[in-house]
Amino acid sequence: MTLNVIIVDDEPLARQRLRTLLGDCTAPAALVVAEAADAVGAMGLLVRHPCDVVLLDIHMPGMNGLGLAQALRQLPQPPAVVFVTAHSEHAVQAFDLEALDYLTKPVRLERLQTALRKAERKNVVNSASDGDLLSDFVVIQDRGRTERVPLSDVVYLKAELKYVTVRTRTRTLIYDGSLSEFEGRHGAHWLRIHRNALVARHAVRSLEKHQDPQDPDDRGDGWAVRLDGVGECLAVSRRQLTTVREALGKG
Repeated sequence: MTLNVIIVDDEPLARQRLRTLLGDCTAPAALVVAEAADAVGAMGLLVRHPCDVVLLDIHMPGMNGLGLAQALRQLPQPPAVVFVTAHSEHAVQAFDLEALDYLTKPVRLERLQTALRKAERKNVVNSASDGDLLSDFVVIQDRGRTERVPLSDVVYLKAELKYVTVRTRTRTLIYDGSLSEFEGRHGAHWLRIHRNALVARHAVRSLEKHQDPQDPDDRGDGWAVRLDGVGECLAVSRRQLTTVREALGKG
């Protein structure tokens, strides 16, 4: 798949660097269909050149990138917005505007490629039904970097003392929020198995008798769910056991 991209930045050298990096991107590849030095020029281009992704600077003459991102949301088919800026302090505002990603200059090829993969996934999401769980994301903030992780990638969330672990098939991340908040927002596709754990319904493979090898007092009369894509089992509380059995069609 090739994504059509518009670059919006008031600095010609910054636009040239992005164009060069985009030329090195694969899976998905990217085609620069136009460039603009300000928000007004960008809006005019988008009328003539519909695109998949806008790579957008924040500090520009006239309307800044945040204002342009707000305007783009009013389009019938808004493109994915990826901010590319030297200023990291606008990340929260950017994601409030539903930005797909937030890259800080100088941009590395790997990070740009990751952003394009998110845009590719977003195109798939837009063609899916409105109720598809792929349409939701969880925002992760880690060491000054903010990322939107599709919920379709998440296998479980588990409360660990002062933070919540978000587990995908390949990564462990930290969610800056509570399980209750997450469940209230995304509950339909998630199953509460314990006061400290939520699992993705689509990832549950089995309910099994479980003994904790680290607990010498565990008699093996507990239960746990086995999940697709991760090695560990997660304990099911007695209080949630009936709900889990019903969800699996066992009870």
